Amino acid sequence: MSKPFTRKLGELTYEEAADVVAKGAVALLPCGATEAHGPHLPLATDVIISETAAMRASVLLERNGVEALVLPPLAYAVTDFAMGFGGTISLPRDTARALVRDVCLAALKSGFRAVVLCNAHLEPGHLETLRSAVEEVQARGGKVAFPDITRKPHALRLGEEFRSGACHAGSYETSLVLAANADLVRMDVALALEPNLISLSRAIRDGKKNFHEAGGDHAYFGNPSAATAKEGNSLYDELAVIFADASIEVLS
Repeated sequence: MSKPFTRKLGELTYEEAADVVAKGAVALLPCGATEAHGPHLPLATDVIISETAAMRASVLLERNGVEALVLPPLAYAVTDFAMGFGGTISLPRDTARALVRDVCLAALKSGFRAVVLCNAHLEPGHLETLRSAVEEVQARGGKVAFPDITRKPHALRLGEEFRSGACHAGSYETSLVLAANADLVRMDVALALEPNLISLSRAIRDGKKNFHEAGGDHAYFGNPSAATAKEGNSLYDELAVIFADASIEVLS
């Protein structure tokens, strides 16, 4: 008995994958990290968010007649700010950049028309590795796009907490994980957490080097107790449009 079609590349057989790629598919590459996200969210929070957003983008693309497959997510990245918290795994920048670059180049070599990075990990060092990797792929003639949600106009679409910069494991990310898989959220813990309204992005601009220095002794910034799955689904709608639009643009 044949299995239902999936948009996840890793769940296809090689024959199924070849058929989709031959139709001119774009590859959506979820980019995340393995790092602390407060006492209430899993270490894989950024991976969960980026993959879910990429999946929803693939649905939008299909509705617009564009073939798309979601690549297995990248789960390791530069995560220096969370070092010292249990389970956090950070890569050197050169390693992280090379990983992203080479996955993109390999996907293009395998036949994908383009690659779009669907990123949910917002640490500046990580964002730098993505930009550098994209530049290297483009220098070799590859079609790749990185819609950076931390920059305008994208950042303006993702809610007040996101715009404030106090959005690491706060209501923004907690809502997104609730919408993706509520079983992974320790909501009883989240409801007991006091809001930490320190802007992490501002603290970074002021020279802080880690969560502790920035005022996040429990690895969260924002208000986790305000999170809802409804808000998470609204945010995924925005993220899906951002990534789908970038896919259409890079293919044009």
